[in-house]
Amino acid sequence: MLDFLHIENIAVIELADIDFYSGFNVLTGETGAGKSIIIDSINAVLGARTSKDVIRSGCDTACVIAQFSDVGPAAIKALKENDLSPDEDGKVIIQRNLSVDSKTSFRVCGRPVNAATVREIGKYLINIHGQHDNQSLLDVDKHCGFIDKLAENTKVLTDYSDEFKNFISLRRELNALETDDEAKAIKIDLLSYQIDELEKANVKVGEFEKLKDDLKLAQDFEKIAKRLNESMMILKGDENPGVTEAVYNAIKLLNSEKCAAISDKLNTALELLNDSAAELEILIDNEFSVPLDTEKIEERLDLLRRLMLKYGNSEEKMLEFLENAKSELQKIQFSDKRAEELGELLEASQARLIETGQALTLSREIAAEKFSANVCDILKYLDMPNVKFKVNIEKGTYTKNGCDNVEFLISANVGEDLRPLAKIASGGELSRIMLAIKSVLTDKDDVETLIFDEVDTGISGQAATKVARRLKMIAERRQVICVTHLAQIAAFAEKQLLIKKESKNNKTFTTVVPLDYDARIHELARIMSGTDITENLYNSAKELLDNSK
Repeated sequence: MLDFLHIENIAVIELADIDFYSGFNVLTGETGAGKSIIIDSINAVLGARTSKDVIRSGCDTACVIAQFSDVGPAAIKALKENDLSPDEDGKVIIQRNLSVDSKTSFRVCGRPVNAATVREIGKYLINIHGQHDNQSLLDVDKHCGFIDKLAENTKVLTDYSDEFKNFISLRRELNALETDDEAKAIKIDLLSYQIDELEKANVKVGEFEKLKDDLKLAQDFEKIAKRLNESMMILKGDENPGVTEAVYNAIKLLNSEKCAAISDKLNTALELLNDSAAELEILIDNEFSVPLDTEKIEERLDLLRRLMLKYGNSEEKMLEFLENAKSELQKIQFSDKRAEELGELLEASQARLIETGQALTLSREIAAEKFSANVCDILKYLDMPNVKFKVNIEKGTYTKNGCDNVEFLISANVGEDLRPLAKIASGGELSRIMLAIKSVLTDKDDVETLIFDEVDTGISGQAATKVARRLKMIAERRQVICVTHLAQIAAFAEKQLLIKKESKNNKTFTTVVPLDYDARIHELARIMSGTDITENLYNSAKELLDNSK
């Protein structure tokens, strides 16, 4: 449940610390005092999209902190999936910081997280019901979701969904194979040409870079070969003695003991010169005896460049294209056989889809009967004595959510036929219908806190009192926080918070004040009249509060 809410610099709230009770809480106050800001702040800390315009005028930053305790299993699971856990006291603290430069940050249990994580965790902590939720009753596409929640048919719905995906996948593949013969022939010709072109090219990884190196070498071949041969002539000589022969002759002339050291050095030099000459001769014979074919290298490079433009900018990508083309061609060439296989698989999948669809429909029909009866009972209690409510389930087309068209039908008055809820319900009826649905589904939700914003829209008198009693009944099993303008509803709360707006030094401030017994009487009287509070009005408010207990 929500224990505590800290709001700082949000709209007209400069600073507010709000403690909530585990049972039935109400927020009251004059129109425009800032009750909606409390709800907006809760939405914000739970990851809702929030404009920087919510930051209080003149401030650069804002902050909302929410503390929860006794969180349910689903919330614990969502925390664990994100490597988070409550603190040692079992508390879960969520914080959101906002700034005028549009930067926003979240922390859960002291760790930074993103907005998506907060939203995933938050949906298991608080269920906020506002006027827009009443409008969801007018959206027929959402009716099935209410029934599925009561039916607890997650497994059969998952089985159906998986089979539906399999069916669609098989059908898509089969449709792709069943191309007309002319298009298939064109595709075969194209793939065959591409495969033939790449296979003839005999592409090898690394060849392109090697060819570029060979081309540079070929372009410098004559110059390098000339230099090598000239070097060889210097070492070995041609018509005249070379360096090696000259050194050898010098050694022979130094045939004296006094020249022994010099002779030894010249012998060493001669060995090095002979080795160098031998290596140079090998290099010339192996690499520079036959000139490289520059034209042939350039032709090969041009071919690879053209292929790269068509099939990928590297040898690896061209080879990958080749393998894919072979695979696609094989599929087309064997498409008749594959189509036959797919037809059999599709037929089997369709049978399973129909079977799981029927199981899904049955789960909804069972839940719908119970749902209709329970909603009808609660609506009669909520001052709609002649109401008839039915969940109509008809066979529809197969979609990812099943093959059922689910729609809520209602008759609010004697003699009226059941008609689509979206066409006949008034604002007050929608509020009570949504409350009835929430009441029926309460035990199916693993959410500890329910927030009702403006649940009293369009109702008054005895109906309001019954709505208040129903909210209090829900609060016996869940924490309930309700924003209301009706004294009947406020009187039934176990804790009442007053939202007050004041002006000081040309600035507006909103504060949240918990009310004691006497203050509650005064606030109930104000709600009842909106004018000066007379003694009779005060006594009526006191009687209302006392009787609600």
